[in-house]
Amino acid sequence: MATDQDGLKTCVVLGGRSFVGRSLVGRLLRLGNWIVRVADSAISPELDASDSESDSLLSQALSSGLASYHRVDVRDKFQITKAIEGVSVVFYMDTMDSHPPDLLFCYAIIVQGAKNVISVCQECKVKRLIYNSRADVVFEKGLDIENGDESLPFAGKFENMFIDLKAQAEALILVANNVDGLLTCSLRPSYVFGPGDKQLLPMVVKMAKSWWAKFIIGRGDNRLDFTYVENLAHAHICAEEALTSKTTLVSGKAFFINNLEPMTLSLFTSLVLEGLGYQRPMLRLPSSVMKCILSHVKSIHLKINSGKLDDYATVYNFFDLALCSRTFNCSASQKYLRYSRIVPMEEAITTTVRLSPHLAKDSFFSRYADYDEESKVHKRLGGGKVAEVLLWRDEKITFAHFLLWFLIYYWFFLSGRTFVSSLAILLLLIATMLCGYSVLPPVVYGITVPRISWSCFEISEVDMRICVTTIGNMWNRMNHGTRLLAQGEDWCTFLKVAGLLYCLKLIVSLSLTAILGVALVLVFSVFFIYEQYEEEVDGVAKVLFSCGMSALSFLSRNSPMPLASILSNFEMSLKRKDLD
Repeated sequence: MATDQDGLKTCVVLGGRSFVGRSLVGRLLRLGNWIVRVADSAISPELDASDSESDSLLSQALSSGLASYHRVDVRDKFQITKAIEGVSVVFYMDTMDSHPPDLLFCYAIIVQGAKNVISVCQECKVKRLIYNSRADVVFEKGLDIENGDESLPFAGKFENMFIDLKAQAEALILVANNVDGLLTCSLRPSYVFGPGDKQLLPMVVKMAKSWWAKFIIGRGDNRLDFTYVENLAHAHICAEEALTSKTTLVSGKAFFINNLEPMTLSLFTSLVLEGLGYQRPMLRLPSSVMKCILSHVKSIHLKINSGKLDDYATVYNFFDLALCSRTFNCSASQKYLRYSRIVPMEEAITTTVRLSPHLAKDSFFSRYADYDEESKVHKRLGGGKVAEVLLWRDEKITFAHFLLWFLIYYWFFLSGRTFVSSLAILLLLIATMLCGYSVLPPVVYGITVPRISWSCFEISEVDMRICVTTIGNMWNRMNHGTRLLAQGEDWCTFLKVAGLLYCLKLIVSLSLTAILGVALVLVFSVFFIYEQYEEEVDGVAKVLFSCGMSALSFLSRNSPMPLASILSNFEMSLKRKDLD
């Protein structure tokens, strides 16, 4: 073993600035008997000692010589050699916390990178190589795993390209065991989370910001195994010690790692979201209904976006997760690696929430992210209070507004009275309440009764000017529209006016009460639904618009001259509107 004069063990953590790598480096340094070489693809370690305990430890260790940083691209064997030459232990982490949808790049980093690491370890006479894999390599989409163990084979069909490549890399590392004196093993954690997580927690928070977060899918009893990142770091150290003492029982094998506390996804997300200030899921949707909805939405999205799911990948991944159970038996890692959790699940979630203030609902980051992701319909509604209400940004406020408008609708249209009678009774009630309020004493049972200021009943000069200006603008727009109609050139405006008047005729001829009721429901639902499926709706609208323009062009070419001229002018108007 490569040691210094004080008997400290030296190791390399490849991918040492990744999510898991940071935690492992911090734990190795806290143990105090390691000299750590941190290797990653970044030019510098980019430390923030004030933000993370592990970064603070690494900063001190770099200053004292107990740690060093090496820039390593796993596609370059020379850089790998410079980093690991002279050590006996290599911890191989993911070099990517997230993966781009580029097959060649991912293959070069994951599979070819694993081949290069194995080759250099053999050339440099490294004794032990521990690889951080994923439990996903045995999971086949749509199939549950209950208490699975290491006898499970690789999945017949992987969830995505990234997991497929991870399985290939793991297989290469396990096959390389005991070749040229190199002992290898692989750890398969399930759903790693913790402070600094860039996959699981952001996915849960992103769902919390959408209307999907209000639903519990199915019975909510599907259990999953989660792994706190500190426990995973501890498992890597246990694996290194086991490779040293129990060679034949550990080397060349893979081991599942988790927190030893299976938990339902609904409970996990509820605890995380409540800690971060979001609303926990309350409504239940049958899993069969959700599968049907999701499959249809997915097919529409694939057709519109030419087979790409990037924008909605988070939604689909979350519901794939919510529709399955996945638990693993860690008895082998407990028996042969002497692994045991050092942080229980409850403490792990509490610590993660406490150290992730940037994901909290009221944090600056959250508000900034919401501003950056302002939807198209939010902008079209003016981005003010009306938009916030109609888009259900705050369920309590929106429901209060809906209830108020429903009561007004009921009072004037469903009560059986005439409109004038309802208005007179309402004004009488308001006058009676104001008179009763005015005669109340200043203090009632120890509660101070605030007085209504006279200014509440006054209309300010500014408000009056705004009102008059608004009415004037509306009149001018109507005047402008009338002139366009009189000139007979803007067919788009003509059809809009004609359509509006025809709709008004239908409203008058049909039941006004029923139409207003439907309109009230639609106002509080259509904008909200459109925001969730902006791209799908816009895509369908573009297809319909294109078909309509083609049909209009065909009619203008094959109609008699006067009608053809009108249709041609209308077509040109639509094209100008579309360009604008």
